[in-house]
Amino acid sequence: MSYSLSAPHRKTFTDSLHAKGLRPTRQRSCVYGVILDKRDHPTADDIYDRVRKFLPSTSFATVYNCLETLVSCGLVRQVNMARSPTRYCPNLTPHAHFKCTITGKIFDVQIDKNTLSRMQSLVPDGFVTENIDLCFSGKGHQI
Repeated sequence: MSYSLSAPHRKTFTDSLHAKGLRPTRQRSCVYGVILDKRDHPTADDIYDRVRKFLPSTSFATVYNCLETLVSCGLVRQVNMARSPTRYCPNLTPHAHFKCTITGKIFDVQIDKNTLSRMQSLVPDGFVTENIDLCFSGKGHQI
């Protein structure tokens, strides 16, 4: 069994790697694909388990190196929450994350343009925002 990206994702993937002088390998494509397929903010271990279904001989080191490449090429971003393993998110739009303290699930929280503008106004004079990394945690009232 092999993994295949959809045409739009394949183009984005290939263009992003070529822009950094890198080749779009089968392993990189598979790692990117499994992150896109199930947008649940997986850890490197989760991604490794998923990739091995398509490329059984792939090592954890290969998956980890692919993740570093995807992050450096701007295809996915790392999500670091207190006392938790790094997770990976393919949503590159400005957004925050919410972690349920009961289930451990992480959800994207969209940030509207007005809120984003207000947040950027908090940056000290003379500085430009390159990234906003905002995380919330809690539990649902129905839990």
